[in-house]
Amino acid sequence: AQASAFHPKDFPQLKNDTFLRAARGEETQHVPVWCMRQAGRYLPEFRESRAGKDFFETCRSPEACCELTLQPLRRFPFDAAIIFSDILVVPQAMGMDVQMVPGKGPTFPEPLKEPEDLQRLRVKVDVDKELGYVFRAITLTRHKIEGKVPLIGFTGAPWTLMSYMIEGGGSNTHSKAKRWLYRHPEASHILLRMLTDVIVEYLLGQVAAGAQALQVFESHAGILGPAEFKDFSLPYLRDIARRVKDKLKEAGQDVPMIVFAKDAHYGLEDLSQSHYEVVGLDWTIDPRSARERTGGKVSLQGNMDPCALYAPKERISDIVKKMLEGFGTRGYIANLGHGLYPDMEPENVGAFVEAVHQHSKLMIKQM
Repeated sequence: AQASAFHPKDFPQLKNDTFLRAARGEETQHVPVWCMRQAGRYLPEFRESRAGKDFFETCRSPEACCELTLQPLRRFPFDAAIIFSDILVVPQAMGMDVQMVPGKGPTFPEPLKEPEDLQRLRVKVDVDKELGYVFRAITLTRHKIEGKVPLIGFTGAPWTLMSYMIEGGGSNTHSKAKRWLYRHPEASHILLRMLTDVIVEYLLGQVAAGAQALQVFESHAGILGPAEFKDFSLPYLRDIARRVKDKLKEAGQDVPMIVFAKDAHYGLEDLSQSHYEVVGLDWTIDPRSARERTGGKVSLQGNMDPCALYAPKERISDIVKKMLEGFGTRGYIANLGHGLYPDMEPENVGAFVEAVHQHSKLMIKQM
């Protein structure tokens, strides 16, 4: 059936709400677990589905996105699914050309170089027209997932998207984008505000299409110092959560929101007071200290080092047990501290999921 035949209503009843309960800090029978990039190249079936197809073309096919989103659920008892898409669909919607170059990653043939380049961007983005394919993918997947687990929608955060749009791709120093922050602060804020406006509409569209939770990826937070983070990242992260929540409240809706600001240790206290129910953590943060510093105000998500999945299974089980002991089982969603890498063994991912479920069930029983 074509995605267009499915409407964002009469979705199958949700059978496993563990992830949503944990996001809200409620009691659960086990700690929920999912993985960033769980629909990814580590799965042979993913590589097979994607073979010979253009990356962004795949993103624009609701049927392809739905299939890729569901693949990991057929293998592993994850407690949530995240829609298959990419953060760079937002700059595309604003009129920028982005290509996925094999071996190099995402590339902008004409990045933003100077403030006058902002004139090239669409001022008013019709999110339904430009990103409707993501909404259709979410709606289709909500029907096809048959209520097995909740479906997460996501977006890149303004600073992270800005840095891609100026760098023209990935970067180690992000010096071109950071040059803007120091040399063109006003233009930087104009761009960040433009991005924020599109992101708010985009996230609301995802919820209308059926997303049951939302994650905001500030993947490049760690390249900023604390002062720049407070100026160019945090206000926009807060603005997004506040505006999305206010709009949803008007409609009597409420979906948990997760903020993942990678390597922003210095921002942990601030992030825990930014209207997000969940703060995602990378693996460089100690679970116990994260609990102390966030003062029980939020649920936490993370944060096993993805490379721990190269360990033998027994070792993975031990690492997971320690992690669970550090975070505690309440208000906690197990995940990796970053996405899965393409060369990881699917069965080790399975061992990770199983370890989270087994250890947490025991710990909760013994409470």
